[in-house]
Amino acid sequence: MKLGKVPPHVLEKLLARVPIKDPRVLVGPGIGRDVALIDAGPRLLAAKTDPITFATDLIGWYAVNVNANDIACAGARPQWFLATLLLPQSTPESQVSPIFDQITEACQALGVTLVGGHTEVTASVTQPVIVGCMLGEVEKGRQVVTDGARPGDAIVLTKGIAIEGSALLARERGPQLQTAGVPPATLKKAANFLFDPGISVVKEALAACDAVQVHAMHDPTEGGLATGLQELAHAADAGLYINESAIPLLTKCADICRALGLNPFGLLASGCLIIALPKPQVPTLLSRLRREGIQAFEVGEVVDKKRGMVLDGLNGPKPLPTFPRDELARYFEESPE
Repeated sequence: MKLGKVPPHVLEKLLARVPIKDPRVLVGPGIGRDVALIDAGPRLLAAKTDPITFATDLIGWYAVNVNANDIACAGARPQWFLATLLLPQSTPESQVSPIFDQITEACQALGVTLVGGHTEVTASVTQPVIVGCMLGEVEKGRQVVTDGARPGDAIVLTKGIAIEGSALLARERGPQLQTAGVPPATLKKAANFLFDPGISVVKEALAACDAVQVHAMHDPTEGGLATGLQELAHAADAGLYINESAIPLLTKCADICRALGLNPFGLLASGCLIIALPKPQVPTLLSRLRREGIQAFEVGEVVDKKRGMVLDGLNGPKPLPTFPRDELARYFEESPE
């Protein structure tokens, strides 16, 4: 198989074979379901695991934030983190401490406690890999599920696309991008996207849950915004109508994608939060997010499944593009260092 996520049709068959016999498991594995929810008494335990495999720079920081994002998308507050760090034999001892510091600093910034993990040197990897596991809690009745979107809901996006993909390309492929004509100032700005506007969506997710009746939230990661939207709609057995001109495409992302021949709609998009909510509550949400210093945009609506998934652009409506794998994975495979 090619680099990136296992194809959805393969994953769907595998997940269909998973038995859920414990009645305390309220949300188990499924396409587009990034967080498990388990009945733990007066509260629900939210659990998430995700690896960091593309990045070599700041991987500890990535691991904490990427996992925390999905916990927050369930309406839960991230609280406990575990990390498995796999290192190649060529790793100098001096590289281990900075990764550990990145993990602890990212946890402290989010109010998360590092409670365990595992560190190992292995011949099975060629660069450092972190597999993170984040746990959080949410009050019963306040959880948000990916399949909660319903026809008539508005779709709101925060910040812009594609924050994480642009930052990774700027950090990992700077020389190639300069050769392709991207100015150093653009690369410096894009590299800092990790922090400004930032790949964490914890703040906006929790603010949205506090301000309005959120039906569904999703943090688009591999496969970009297009895949994140499709996963949200697929989970809800619904369709989508998206206004292309309303999507906040970051200028530096557009420059990088143009130089490398990538489609920003399929580029790793952590940092942008997809929110489905009743349309009358959109002004309240946008106002609350502005007070939090977060830009947000209404970009479309959830529609009946029969209408399909439509992207309405300058040349008229067309199907929302699909990406069998992330544009970042495709580029890394086709253009290795």
